[in-house]
Amino acid sequence: MSRLFGTDGIRGVANKSPMTSQTALRVGQAMGYVLGKKSHRPRIIIGKDTRLSGYMLESALASGMCSMGADVVLVGPMPTPGIAFITNNMDADAGVVISASHNPYEDNGIKIFSNSGVKLNDGQEREIEELVSSGKLQDLLPPSQSIGKAFREDDALGRYIVFLRHTLPRHISLEGMTIAVDCANGATYKVAPTLFREMRAEVIPLNITPNGININENAGSLHPEILSEAVKENEADIGLAFDGDGDRLIAVDENGDVISGDKITAVCALHMKNSGRLKNNSVVTTVMSNIGLKECFEKNSIRHIEAPVGDRFVLEKMFENDAMLGGEDSGHIIFRDLHTTGDGIITALQLLSVMESTGKKPSELAKIMKTYPQALINIDVREKIPVEDVPQLKESISRAEEKLGSKGRVLVRYSGTQKMIRVMVEGPTREITEECAASIADAARETLT
Repeated sequence: MSRLFGTDGIRGVANKSPMTSQTALRVGQAMGYVLGKKSHRPRIIIGKDTRLSGYMLESALASGMCSMGADVVLVGPMPTPGIAFITNNMDADAGVVISASHNPYEDNGIKIFSNSGVKLNDGQEREIEELVSSGKLQDLLPPSQSIGKAFREDDALGRYIVFLRHTLPRHISLEGMTIAVDCANGATYKVAPTLFREMRAEVIPLNITPNGININENAGSLHPEILSEAVKENEADIGLAFDGDGDRLIAVDENGDVISGDKITAVCALHMKNSGRLKNNSVVTTVMSNIGLKECFEKNSIRHIEAPVGDRFVLEKMFENDAMLGGEDSGHIIFRDLHTTGDGIITALQLLSVMESTGKKPSELAKIMKTYPQALINIDVREKIPVEDVPQLKESISRAEEKLGSKGRVLVRYSGTQKMIRVMVEGPTREITEECAASIADAARETLT
């Protein structure tokens, strides 16, 4: 059996290997067995986003866990970071999120959190994988009197809202603010509008009617243009766009202009530094972050640490350097003094807090960072052949790098969750940047598709 776990859990097309109910059942059994060695009767939280296939996978996972003697707590649709919180808050042994994040509804995934609210490490994932592929699970089933139970917890969302509210000082209110909120028909569709209304903001909700197949469809953080129009039409103070599982945030200023994850990171980093929260004066970002973010940090004497793409790698670097802030341009930002994982709603609250405490509009705050023109092209591929083994693609990259010189950069990498190659180019002008990216993309299509 090939590796189940990728860079962000198990992911694939629903009802096709590995995202089948049969595999989910075995993953549930493996989790129940592994956790049962540490706890006589382990307790496991299961949450999900709003995809149609979530029902199927939820039932299969719960069945597998119960068959191994674990008790299962079903909390229904909830953001991924909400499951990380609830797992720790309810003293569970592990938490599972059924979600494919920003992917289309056809995809789904399984992410696992430890009892401390952080994603499993490679060793823990490997132990589950080996059990799933071993064929021994049937021989490890406990006697019938030891089978576990599954029950629903209706208070989980309320607990999560209280937690989110307490990440800000009590005196901070959103009264007088008009906020447009795009929930991508995903996991934030209840919690985000409810929270912001409780904080006395006037909320303009968008994409809060999930039907199982409209998650991320022309909505949310991948499509901020819809939010931009809503902000301008309603003269809102700011727009907030989440992705399907609620761990990312992309914002829109009062003029309808997009504020990227890099800009949000820059705004929050400087505010944290000025308020004494930026421990070790350090911020972790990834190789995909805009050159302008690095320049911003240098100008403001903030130490910049670079990690590979992926929130797991960002968090690892944060622990290594004892940093409290780390983020990706996609809007996945981690405030380690507030949560164990990236949380789009916490990021939104931090940005709103900067607006409230400084009295500045989001467009003013975003001026802290100059954004270099960036072109990103995603191409579906047959297989992930190492780039260095594809001469035509290598040559195209070299030509682009030669043309850009010291005034830009090229990054070509495979997605960790999909059969896709990502071409990213930054350059001095939009024309040169797009020309170089298109040339590399053409070479990738000719050789890899």
